[in-house]
Amino acid sequence: MTTMTRPAARRKLAIDRFRERRSLDRAAVDRFLARHEVPVVEGSRCTFVHRGEAEQVQLIHRTVGLPEHLPLARISGTDLWYVVVELPEGSRFEYQLEVAIDGRRDRFNDPLNHRLAHSPMGSTSVCFARGYQIPEWTQPHPEARPGELLELMVPSRALRRDTQVSVYLPARFRRTARYPLLVVHDGEDFLNYASMRTVLDNLVHRLEVAEVIVAFINPGDRLVEYANSLAHARYLATELVPSLEADFPLLGNRAGRCLMGSSFGAVAALSAGYRYPQLCSSMILQSGSFVFTDIGNDHGGGPVFEPVVRFVNRYRAAPRKVADRIFSSCGVYEPLIIPNRSMVHTFETAGMSVRYVEARDGHSWENWRDRLQEGLSWIYPGPQKYFYE
Repeated sequence: MTTMTRPAARRKLAIDRFRERRSLDRAAVDRFLARHEVPVVEGSRCTFVHRGEAEQVQLIHRTVGLPEHLPLARISGTDLWYVVVELPEGSRFEYQLEVAIDGRRDRFNDPLNHRLAHSPMGSTSVCFARGYQIPEWTQPHPEARPGELLELMVPSRALRRDTQVSVYLPARFRRTARYPLLVVHDGEDFLNYASMRTVLDNLVHRLEVAEVIVAFINPGDRLVEYANSLAHARYLATELVPSLEADFPLLGNRAGRCLMGSSFGAVAALSAGYRYPQLCSSMILQSGSFVFTDIGNDHGGGPVFEPVVRFVNRYRAAPRKVADRIFSSCGVYEPLIIPNRSMVHTFETAGMSVRYVEARDGHSWENWRDRLQEGLSWIYPGPQKYFYE
């Protein structure tokens, strides 16, 4: 005889158990909020709540796959609002709340959630779904010796301005050695919002990444200089790199150089390598804004993307080897996921070795931070010594 068993019923959520209570006064709401961390994460279901008088409350986010505005429902007899969102394991989800009162709409971070994500555009609240953890190598470690950060000014005729460059030297830097060079676009943002100085200190200390000199560069008009700009490519190849190789003990060859960038910065790195194929042997491209049109011209990016679209269309039609290896990453919750997946085949067709990773995250600095270990350790694995004494 065979016994059939029913699948276990899904356990009731905390918010459902609360709604079923006979008495729902202010004290009951107080106890619920004191007992639970907001958002309330229970398996794959995350409950977002807001407390306050309002005509309407919405959850606002930029996660592809969900409606951009998710309405919260008010629990009868209370000033507590809620919505339940299914988030796969390992997800990281940024959001804000929009509250309508007396015809006015205000958008702000979740006052019940202490977790915030920061970017040049400001801050947002963030939900860690089950299984997501901030990588421990992104946090300062007492045994990791800190590298040195030098501030330089490099004049540029190509860009018609002086450029600010922050140069990271590893903790055990020696003038008698020779080091590889990593050039990071949007360098100030990677330092401020992706903890990259701490990450470098930790990964070098753990022998996961070789000792490397890193140049953090910053754009003037980012949407111009990073959108397939000949001037920017010329600056990298004929001004910045030669200047750094004259001032620091670098390997001084293509094999010892890597370009890195995220979003428009990834486009800048790729287009520079396209124009100067001897510039670098490796690239780290994160959530590249590789917008293209296979048919028609409605790419949805607006006028600032026109130079990018023309470049990517041309590159996809005739792929060219711009490096030996490319590390590429993207979040599955961002609109650029399809273009980034498509570019993997394009890069491989051009004869490059590609390592591509995806994360359950969006277009964010924390997403790019969390992929640094994978990218840096693949491009410059430790404890190899790239220098000669």
